[in-house]
Amino acid sequence: MAIRWGMTALALPVVALLGACSNSLNDSDRSMLTSASQNAQAARDEAARANQTSQQALAASQAAQQAAERAAADARAANEKADRMFQRSLRKTAPGS
Repeated sequence: MAIRWGMTALALPVVALLGACSNSLNDSDRSMLTSASQNAQAARDEAARANQTSQQALAASQAAQQAAERAAADARAANEKADRMFQRSLRKTAPGS
């Protein structure tokens, strides 16, 4: 959101200059101001796309983290089960059992 307002803040002075000075500017100056305004809009659009991409990446990384946590929990449970099985097998093969 901060990027969007920042880009808008950059574009507003250009647009204001374009409107206020349109009577005293030559065609080259008007063209340059129009181009700067369009470039500011393009930068704003690109920032919005980058923000959307980063939001998607954040969601994907959070899903991956949750999957990793589930896998770690499953691995701990499997390790505990294997340990119990091993301890049980030691008791069965111990002398005097």
